[in-house]
Amino acid sequence: MMPDDTIKNSQELEFVVFCIENVAAKLGVKADRVYRAFTEESDILNGYIVPEYEILHTQSKEYIVNDLLNVMKERSVEV
Repeated sequence: MMPDDTIKNSQELEFVVFCIENVAAKLGVKADRVYRAFTEESDILNGYIVPEYEILHTQSKEYIVNDLLNVMKERSVEV
């Protein structure tokens, strides 16, 4: 059975919003465009950000944004 990789609490929700907003700012696009890329066009939100929350949220903003940009590149996700 697959683990439940959905947002479990307000800290995870805040972190997801932080990730989306900061990736959007780095790319110069609106946050809703990044949200769609992370949810509708890929599984980056529930397949990467949420499961890796415990590790990712301890990193710097720059590290997190660059890490997510690399994940997007690896999965051919564009905004």
